[in-house]
Formats: sequence, structure tokens, C-alpha cells
Amino acid sequence: MSTQSQAFSQADPKRWKALALLCLANFMVIMDTSIIGVALPAIKESLGYTQESLQWVFNAYVIFFGGLLLLGGRLSDLFGQRSIFMWGFSILTLASLLAGFAWSDEALNVGRALQGFGSALIAPSALTIVMMLFNGNPKELGKALGFWGASAAAGGSAGVFLGGVITEWLSWKWTFLINVPVGIVALLVAPSLLSKGIRRKGSIDILGAVFVTTALVLLVYGIVTAEHNGWGSSSTLWTILSGAALFVLFLIIQAVKKDPLVPLRIFRAPNLAAGNIALILLSGGWIPLWYFLNLYMQQVLKFSAFAGGVALLPMTVLIAIFMMFITGKLIGKFGLKASLVVGLIALGLSMLLFSGNTPIDGTFVGNVLPASLLGALGMSLAYIPATMASMSGAKPEEAGLASGLANSSYQIGSAISLAIMVAIAASTTASKAAVDPIEALNAGFHQAFFWSSMVAFAGAILALLFIRSPKQGESSATAAM
Repeated sequence: MSTQSQAFSQADPKRWKALALLCLANFMVIMDTSIIGVALPAIKESLGYTQESLQWVFNAYVIFFGGLLLLGGRLSDLFGQRSIFMWGFSILTLASLLAGFAWSDEALNVGRALQGFGSALIAPSALTIVMMLFNGNPKELGKALGFWGASAAAGGSAGVFLGGVITEWLSWKWTFLINVPVGIVALLVAPSLLSKGIRRKGSIDILGAVFVTTALVLLVYGIVTAEHNGWGSSSTLWTILSGAALFVLFLIIQAVKKDPLVPLRIFRAPNLAAGNIALILLSGGWIPLWYFLNLYMQQVLKFSAFAGGVALLPMTVLIAIFMMFITGKLIGKFGLKASLVVGLIALGLSMLLFSGNTPIDGTFVGNVLPASLLGALGMSLAYIPATMASMSGAKPEEAGLASGLANSSYQIGSAISLAIMVAIAASTTASKAAVDPIEALNAGFHQAFFWSSMVAFAGAILALLFIRSPKQGESSATAAM
């Protein structure tokens, strides 16, 4: 073990204060995917987005976030976690200024893409620091991962509530500008709370990063525009096939390159590959849930932005309580697999309820609250074990890579699944042009909820078949949670 590794294994007296900063960073990174949810109708009206193109406010962020996370993880391994963490916050802060003062939909999309780039540097470096700070104490590591998971899930749900408050009382612009003061504070306190981290030798696979990010952009763009151009049109087919071809080339580069962005051998680690697929399917169910639930409440039930945010507050509270105090204990008692499978099933059942029980004259208590709490419960049970599985077995020198891969899987699943569900919703709505417009819009939402539930159920089946729960004593971190 190197001197630096020994230093990280020893108890850092500032580790809990550092964890608070790192969890705040994680909260912000995930919040930036969801805080715009309630603000979408206001953004649409202000900047002239169409119903279909509106998803780019979300996808411009998650595409560059997910596509560059692997690069962010690699950079944190090569140049030190604290340095990359601070570079990420610098980029995120400046990009948030651009997004907040955006004068057109194109400017906002660019700002959101740059926010994603900054977050792609923050997330893997922050998670690696968490693992290093608490690596010497399995019990503390379990607690730290509980807080880390809670900050992510709470960021996703709390962002919806904060977005409603900000949009209603200030302006949608402040859903982006809120990052600026937080980013400045993080940059000021990080040097005193975070160690420089471990720097390792190696090169940067820029070509691999470009290929995987471009592949993701083309795949999502092809799906998004398919409703307008037609699924069988040459432009749609060539865009999607080009994205798939670039992804295959990316895998070939990783297989033959001496120092690749993603050494493919990492997938031999137990649970790691299945854990990453579980994260893809988990996000593929969860993100469409909150996206379409926001639109249902505002565009069908005619909730105000503030009311829509308040309506999702119970989800936020439930997720925070479960992730911080309950999920870890359940994993320790029943195992990683059981919690993950039950969580994905609960999430799928939640969306089935939304697909069949959200009429145009629905109510919050009767049609939103029960299914939303069930979905929050599912997310609370599934997120931590999926994350732990996706990083299990990784070598210490590949911690940044594993964390970047886990975060990337989640964001890529979000982007592709949302693009598919938006296309399904738009196609369904267009096919019902003869009925009332609100009825047609709601029918599209129902189909999106239904197929999102199928994604979650597929994740449960995969976890049941391929995730292996560690034997007693095999994973002390898990058992200590």
C-alpha cells in the first residue's frame, strides 16, 4: 500500500465535514437534472420550445454529464480528486450563469450541456473521495454511503420542490442561478476540507471520450426526432445507426488501446457489470416518472409550479428518511439483491398505477400521492444496492473509473429512456388528434408511464438473475450499513 493510500485509510478528523461538502456536491449534481422539471412549462413559454424539443432542457445536461463521466473519473485518478472536483465546480458555476441568462433555446441548451460537463468532473471525484475517506472503517463507510445515496435521491426529488418554489416566486432563471452562490462557497471551503487525493500515472483517452459522447448524442437525437421525421426515415435510421457504430468503435478502441478510458477487464469484477445495467434500468424507470408526473400535474390537472413542487414533497421526505436510516439496515439484514429487486418491483408497480389511474379530473390525494410514495419507496430501496453492486470488486486504482462508470450508467439510462418515453408519448398523443387535446396529451403520458414500468420490471428480473449478494463477512461495508 502506498503512503498516500495509508493516509486515506487513517481517520481524517475532518472527514464528516468533508462528507457534508461532498454530499452537497452530489445533491447539486443530481438536483440539476430535476430542478427544471416543474419549470419546464415556464421555460417552454419563455424561450419558444415545442412540446417535443422541451426535453432537451433535461437531455442536454444528462447527455454530456453521462457521456463525460468516464473521462471525469479518469481525470480524477490522474490529476487528483480535489483538483478535478474544483475544476468541475468552476465550470458548473460559469455554465449556470449562462443558462440563467439564456436568451434563446439554443443558448439554454449550450448552458445545460456545459453544466453537464462540470458535473461530470464533480461526481466521480466526489464519490472517490468518499470511498477513500472512510475506507479504513467499514461501519463508517456504510453510514457514509447511506448519506451519499440519500443526497442523490433527495437531490432528485427536492429539486422538483425547489424548482416549484423558485419558478412560482422568482423566475425559472433562478433554477440555474441558484448554483452560483453554492458553487462559490464550495470552491472556497474545498481546499481546507479535502485532501489533494491520489494521483496516478497514465494517459487520457480523449478519442474514447469523444466517441462515446458523440454516440450518445446521436442515439438520443435520433430517437427525439423520430416522431417528426418518421421511424423509418433515412435521417432517423442513419442517425441512430451512426450512434450505434460509434459506440462499437468506442468498445474496439477500449479493447486495443494500451491506456483506455474504460479498461474492459473491469467488467470481470463480480456484480459490476450487472450493477451498472441495474442502474441504467433504475434510472430508465425513475426519471420518466418524475418528468411525466410534473407534466401531468401542470398540463392536465393545472397545478401551479409551486403546487406541483409541494405535491412531490412527500416523496422527498420519504426518500431522505429511508436512504439515511432504513435502507442500509435492510441491506445488512436481507442482502443487497433482495433490496434491489423489491425496490425495482415497487417502482414498476408505482408507474403501473400512474398509467391506469391518472384521469384528467384526478386529485392529488386519490391519484398522485399513493403511487408517488410507492415510487419513492422503490427508489429508496434500489439506489444504494445498485450503486454498491456497480462499484463492487473494482481495484483501488480504478475507484475513479468505477464511480464514473456507475454515474455514467445512471445518466445514460436517464437520457435514452426519457427520449424513448417522450417519443412514445408524442406518438400516442398524435394518434388521438380526434379527441379532446387534454385527453390526447394524457393518453400519451399513460403510455410513457406503462413502458417505464416495464423498464423497472426488467431491472428487477436482471437483478434477480445476475446480482450476487455477498456471503456473511464477505462485504463488511455492506453488512455495516
